[in-house]
Amino acid sequence: MAQNFAHGNYSHTQKNARNSGGGRTPRDRARRTLSQNFLADRHAVDLVVKAAAPEGLVLEPGSGEGVLTLALAEAGARVVGYEIDPRLAGLLAARTRSDPRVDVVRGDFTAARAPREPFAVVGNIPYSITSKIVDWCLRAPALTSATLLTQREYARKRAGDYGRWSLVTVESWPWFGWRLGDTVGRESFRPVPSVDSAILRIQRRPEPLVPDRRSYLELVELGFGGVGGSVRASLKPRYDGVDAALAAAGIARDAVVGYVHPDQWITLWGRLCR
Repeated sequence: MAQNFAHGNYSHTQKNARNSGGGRTPRDRARRTLSQNFLADRHAVDLVVKAAAPEGLVLEPGSGEGVLTLALAEAGARVVGYEIDPRLAGLLAARTRSDPRVDVVRGDFTAARAPREPFAVVGNIPYSITSKIVDWCLRAPALTSATLLTQREYARKRAGDYGRWSLVTVESWPWFGWRLGDTVGRESFRPVPSVDSAILRIQRRPEPLVPDRRSYLELVELGFGGVGGSVRASLKPRYDGVDAALAAAGIARDAVVGYVHPDQWITLWGRLCR
């Protein structure tokens, strides 16, 4: 089964390890090169598994030493664990050789061909390629959810926890809900990274909130274009009835794009694009 997909890997980033000159063994060099920080706290593993509620096929970028891999399998998932480090991949493959619930493969997860059957992604992923993994997940037609342990700041930004909303979140909102989960402190990893992590949950909606992807994306991209410094200034040259649409959505006439809630964008689309 696993060999039908392109492969991938990746464990957590550690800024200090990248920037330091320490670590002379092959294992130390691999940790720096591959941005490896492994979950070492069972409670943190349990938090990720609880948030993911795994069932069916689960792809795990960055199996590492297999702590999360085995926990997902124990929870009832069929896990395809991706690990680029040949030493770790070999150790985990040997450890799980007789376990039909787990397949271990190597390669670049972000170059993977997504399964055609419904599947979820669950992983402790590196800060340095978080956006690349998220983009891969959002493009996968059969993805049901992604439960990702990321840098806490990234998770807060994407889930709107700062009161601002990013383009990635707004663009995908009609198809995916974004939710900030539990914080996982830096002390839960080995080696210890320089910042805390958090669980980011991306869930595909049962039905899209808008039926026309193209017109919605055109609206949002124009709004985020920044012409004139406000959503109103950006949209008025292109659309009729902008002021009435803003009022219907509860958006101030001078609102800056980052402070417009994704649900308000849905209202704007309904007023301006139908």
